Amino acid sequence: MAIEVRLYGKLRQLASIRKVSADSVVYVERHQGDTIETVLARLGIGPEEVSNIFLNGELSALGRPVGDGVRLGVFPEDMGLLYSWYFDKKE
Repeated sequence: MAIEVRLYGKLRQLASIRKVSADSVVYVERHQGDTIETVLARLGIGPEEVSNIFLNGELSALGRPVGDGVRLGVFPEDMGLLYSWYFDKKE
């Protein structure tokens, strides 16, 4: 099953549709033992390129495991949340 990855800001360039009005979504096949970091690595996105990542709407750490059918929201380093302390980060 695939993982839905929604890309924001300059990371949108990795999606096939780059229109501002369109969602920038990439689907990545899930492998056994995947974490957020391994999924992003398959897309060519390094840890230094991201600020905030949401797994099914929860602010998450790179090492958090991902399962089938999850949704990731990935923001680049220049779009970090000003109020990120309001979210509990899931490990």
